[in-house]
Amino acid sequence: MRILLVGGGGREHALGWKLATSPRVREVLSLPGNPGLARVGPMVEGIDPATVGAVTAAATALKIDLVVIGPEQPLAAGLVDALVAQRIPVWGPTRAATMLESSKSFAKGVMDRAGVPTARWASFDDEQSALGYLRSLPGPLVVKADGLAAGKGVLVTEDPGQAEAWVRRCFAGGFGSAGNTVVIEDYLEGPEVSVFAVCAGESVKSLAPARDYKRLLAADQGPNTGGMGSYSPVPGLPAGLNDETVDRVIVPILRTLASEGRPYRGFLYVGLVITPSGPQVLEFNCRLGDPEAQVILPRLESDLVDLIEAGLAGDLSPAEVAWSTDAAVNVVLAADGYPEAPRSGDPITIGNLDPSVLLFHAGTRQEGKNLLSSGGRVLNVVGLGQNLAEARATAYEAVGHINFDGMQYRRDIAL
Repeated sequence: MRILLVGGGGREHALGWKLATSPRVREVLSLPGNPGLARVGPMVEGIDPATVGAVTAAATALKIDLVVIGPEQPLAAGLVDALVAQRIPVWGPTRAATMLESSKSFAKGVMDRAGVPTARWASFDDEQSALGYLRSLPGPLVVKADGLAAGKGVLVTEDPGQAEAWVRRCFAGGFGSAGNTVVIEDYLEGPEVSVFAVCAGESVKSLAPARDYKRLLAADQGPNTGGMGSYSPVPGLPAGLNDETVDRVIVPILRTLASEGRPYRGFLYVGLVITPSGPQVLEFNCRLGDPEAQVILPRLESDLVDLIEAGLAGDLSPAEVAWSTDAAVNVVLAADGYPEAPRSGDPITIGNLDPSVLLFHAGTRQEGKNLLSSGGRVLNVVGLGQNLAEARATAYEAVGHINFDGMQYRRDIAL
């Protein structure tokens, strides 16, 4: 089997690494890939993953047996729809189903119609109405750009002035068309957890939960990012949380989408807040999380290709999902200036790493023999161990062997 993996970030490196372990896979190609994925298999460079026609043409020309889509932009652009039209097997939701991620107001409406517990919300298409509603609320205040903003369109603050400035930034084009609509939500109090599932219609297999860190700085300070680290397993979760999430959240959402002509097939991320009154949904992503995939996939002992093929067949019930008892901790190394204005082009040096460390590339590029930074989140350093403390120590010891100018990372991942 020849697989084309669409994307070039840390999540995609982890996906490519895992797919390549399947005995059924002859070759994993990546588009556009990164220097880490180049060690997994050939890269298809020079094509934007969200350019639907060019990607579809490449998959046809390369005689690809299966396309696996990692990031959200190609999904929102309709890549799945185009590949299906050409009868090329593809794993991921259609453009219509991807609205569960690409529009926060749409997702909130689906949750309401499905009876899924979530925070009270309102959406606005004009600045003055949004500001008026915002001023009626107590803090903390939650303001979100409605569309895709790479995890950076959300503000949670106690400062009304900051919240109002965020609303103005959205409507002024600070997040492009993603900010044409603004969603304002009640704040949910409690620890967050990421729950994942493989979905095919109403057939579901849950995956191991993980916890990620959205704020740039330790102790959850600083601006929101795409994610500065993660770990799995997550101790102390309510008993039966995975099963409850499938029954009370995922299946009702899938049924509602199907009834509205948007059947869902692919990975699904459910961001939960464990509130005093029970779990409530914060958001959905139509893909594996990043940086969570980097700690989930190393713990997955089952063949990921078998799982995906069961999903493509529409029945996940025969698929086996087995997990290692080991723990995984991911520390993200980010560029200077991230998330607002990340610097690129800095040379990266990597010393000798312990064999129990996995290094997933996110924002890197190769120039001759030199490895350079090329994005906000540069590398994912994943430590493995018999427990979280051991995995954490392994990850941070490895961080000490990596360097580039301005390198920033959190020192409290998995504490």
